Amino acid sequence: MSGVGFFGGLFEFKGYKKPVLVSSTDSVGTKLKIANALAKHDTIGIDIVNHCINDILTCGAEPLFFLDYIGIGKLTPKKVEAIAKGLAQACREVGCALIGGETAEMPGIYAGEDYDLVGFIIGVVEKEKIIMGKTIAVGDTIIGLPSSGLHTNGYSLVRKIFGETKPALDTYYPELNRTLGEELLEPHRCYYNQLKPLLPITKGMAHITGGGLVDNVPRILPQGMTAKFHSQAWTVPPIFQLIQQRGNVDRNEMYRVFNMGIGMALICSPEVVNQLTGQLPKAKVIGEVVKQAGKARVVIK
Repeated sequence: MSGVGFFGGLFEFKGYKKPVLVSSTDSVGTKLKIANALAKHDTIGIDIVNHCINDILTCGAEPLFFLDYIGIGKLTPKKVEAIAKGLAQACREVGCALIGGETAEMPGIYAGEDYDLVGFIIGVVEKEKIIMGKTIAVGDTIIGLPSSGLHTNGYSLVRKIFGETKPALDTYYPELNRTLGEELLEPHRCYYNQLKPLLPITKGMAHITGGGLVDNVPRILPQGMTAKFHSQAWTVPPIFQLIQQRGNVDRNEMYRVFNMGIGMALICSPEVVNQLTGQLPKAKVIGEVVKQAGKARVVIK
């Protein structure tokens, strides 16, 4: 059968006793401006799928199915095909069904080559296995998993600093060992396959997106606790150093806008740290949970 599909997507899942559905939605944001400037759209779909998967993973959920929405000024088949290729690849890598989507051509809303890409995901978790951070205690350890770069946040500031012209994005930076555009289009990393077998010994997870460590980690901390990070415990990737230097951006602002090299933060008991880090290549102990003193929920030393 070819052409437009049915009006709704259908999905049947089995094998759960007390299933709880977990959902999330997001957009790629102004990273799309970089993709448009370089006419490279095959990784943007990867970005939105992985972003959404990581969000529901923080609850311990398994991704079931994904839907996408593309709003575009002028429908170009090759562009849409490239986007869909990335969507399908990312879904396939975690066994998530790409169940449907919508592409709307709206020249009165989107100008020229502009478009928007939004993703919707549904996952499932056994009720008794939901991870909400409720068992986190003072003295617990924070482990950081490395990001692959900016992921999908901070692009408005980056475009303000460097611009979004093709010559600017094609500029080669020795510290990056590639062009700025290649660095900025590096896909958002997915942590599902790595973390799935380790969920039973993980107390809490924070996906480090917009707001950085400062705004995302407190979302899983019980009241009266603060996350204390040791910034020397991990190497901040060169792209963030370049942004800070070229834009003269304050250190505190950098940690609020960007992930600074940490894409996912895990909180666990000290007793299982070696087990976790032993099975997570490049993961590092980056901090601990302490008793809150004052208003700060996050302290970065």
